Amino acid sequence: MGRTSDAREKILGAAQSLIELRGYSALGVAEICKAAGVPKGSFYYFFASKEALALATIDEHWAEQERAWKHILTGAAEPLQRLRRLCEATEAAQRAGQQSCGTVSGCLFGNLTLELSNQTEAIRARLQEIFDAQVEMIDAVIAEARARDEVTVTDTREAARSVVAQLEGQVLFAKLYNSTRRLGPLWANCLALLGARAPGEVAAGL
Repeated sequence: MGRTSDAREKILGAAQSLIELRGYSALGVAEICKAAGVPKGSFYYFFASKEALALATIDEHWAEQERAWKHILTGAAEPLQRLRRLCEATEAAQRAGQQSCGTVSGCLFGNLTLELSNQTEAIRARLQEIFDAQVEMIDAVIAEARARDEVTVTDTREAARSVVAQLEGQVLFAKLYNSTRRLGPLWANCLALLGARAPGEVAAGL
């Protein structure tokens, strides 16, 4: 069973759940395999080390998140409406996670950044690439909004970094307080960072 086609996916799924709940450093290979329901030999068939598993888990999670972000941010809606939907999707994802496991799990990338960015260079570099990609995607939308005179920021790339930081920071607070209510101000805060109109005006298209 350990080398069947679904063993790798089971290991990745278990690793992501355990990392979100407990962090990376405290986990052992045996615990991950037990949660996945596969023998320990299967782990080393697919992954050379725990670090290799962490990198694969990051890539798997990013592939899913990137598809979701592209769907939201490249849609037909107006640029600020797309950013608002990203905030809503972020809040919805944390609520779903809380309903599933009983606690707000936070952002996998943010959690690993705090835990490992000064310990494991390969993981630090990959997380940096992912956050840079997020900034680039949001930058494109802010540039559209600026072209429509809907925001007052002049450096759209720096504004995009601020939006990503706001997303990560609010999710971090939601995790710390185990309350998705901490995500309530997310959209209004993003509008303020961009120098945009009031949330009600944007939502109404005024």
